[in-house]
Amino acid sequence: MKIESALNKDLILRENLAIERTDMAIDRTLLSFVRTALYFAIAGMTINSVLHLSYGLFVEIVFWVLSVIILSLGFYKYVQQKRKLRASKKHIGNYKF
Repeated sequence: MKIESALNKDLILRENLAIERTDMAIDRTLLSFVRTALYFAIAGMTINSVLHLSYGLFVEIVFWVLSVIILSLGFYKYVQQKRKLRASKKHIGNYKF
């Protein structure tokens, strides 16, 4: 009986640590989506202001739209993954030996 209890606690600890690592990875992924969206926004402003193209405003608008799409996709995936992670937490520790 003691061995089963020790194994169960060890498995629960490993699963909790794995969930924490996954949680931090989800946060890092959101930050990379934000960074990419900012790069696209800055690229649009830079192309318009540096190159002085006749269609520069159109290019800037396209980059801004892409930036908003990337940011929205990042937040959508963030919320979706957090929900999945929260749902998987309820299965921790349900081991039968």
